[in-house]
Amino acid sequence: MRILLVEDDREIAEYIGRGLEEEGNRVTLCFDGAAGLRAAQTPAYDILVLDVMLPLLDGIELTRRLRAANIATPILLLTARDAAQDVVRGLDAGADDYLTKPFSFDVLLARLRARTRVNQSAGPAKLEYSDLTIDPESHQAWRGKTAVNLTRTEFAIVEHLMRSAGRVVPRARLIEAVWGAEREVGNNNLDVFIRFLRVKLDGPHHPRLIHTVRGLGYCLREEP
Repeated sequence: MRILLVEDDREIAEYIGRGLEEEGNRVTLCFDGAAGLRAAQTPAYDILVLDVMLPLLDGIELTRRLRAANIATPILLLTARDAAQDVVRGLDAGADDYLTKPFSFDVLLARLRARTRVNQSAGPAKLEYSDLTIDPESHQAWRGKTAVNLTRTEFAIVEHLMRSAGRVVPRARLIEAVWGAEREVGNNNLDVFIRFLRVKLDGPHHPRLIHTVRGLGYCLREEP
């Protein structure tokens, strides 16, 4: 699963994140509600795990704003409050599930599996744009009928660009989606991977798909 975890206690966030990654998941960490809102607005995640008590924007308001923006990604709220009215507020805001602290890590994993099971049962659909096709499940990519060998990071960049095809993806958002908000990855790192991708995907025999929008970021679009 691709999981966004928004938790202001860094020690807890890193502990949960490590545990989820050890189970084979890909985890992005954010430490306040505003950063969580920016990250959650991208289509890069299978489920969002949000602490309720967050700085700048609490988890319930964050949930409410995401649902108002028609973002349907499953949301699991974490909180130390277990009163009935608190549970009702979270669910009424649009959350799919509610887990009170302290909790068993095995229970967290089971809740995550349950909330993503419907989507996973059919398997992720292949993404297609122009003559570029990728399979998020097998991490395979094709340009036309030619298979393209991509690294894990290269695949994550392409997948994010394809899910926003035709729209400009800001550099900061692309870095956050691929490497996480707290990783020390700069524009130079991203530029290097984009150059690698252009060599692999565009090449001399295909119309260019990956375009630089100066001062903003990158866009996947067909040349006129």
